[in-house]
Amino acid sequence: MAALMTATATACAFPLRDLGPLPPRFSGPPLPADSVVPEMISILAAEGITVEREPTTYLGRCHERLSGRHAPETVDAALKAAFARARSEHGWQTGPDMGSETLTLVKNNWTVLSGFSGEPAQGIQAPVIVSMMCLDGGETSSAPASPSASPSASASF
Repeated sequence: MAALMTATATACAFPLRDLGPLPPRFSGPPLPADSVVPEMISILAAEGITVEREPTTYLGRCHERLSGRHAPETVDAALKAAFARARSEHGWQTGPDMGSETLTLVKNNWTVLSGFSGEPAQGIQAPVIVSMMCLDGGETSSAPASPSASPSASASF
């Protein structure tokens, strides 16, 4: 029995090989929040979506939330157009597929997510929430965004 166990353990044990370093979690240098967030705010504003910046930091990751309101009949089309503009004019790439109700973008150490609003109640503007997360060096600024970099939350129609 001991001979069988030894033979089995020897035959099933593969030597560990060093395959080199792990690939980086993102490509390119880490980008600071103070350059990426205003860029995304201006991309959204170009499509008529006005948002406010709400930065937070936890566990070595930064999270920026852009929130505002927009006309319900055009909010989904405006979000799609803003994400297309980010890809074509600002170097963002399509992020991981998270389903048909979520838009995603990636650029260096940043990931941007936004979902479609669905059907808001009659007479109420649709909420717009864009979540931006970064890893490794995309620290948020300690000061709030300046008024010129962060328009008010009132939607423009």
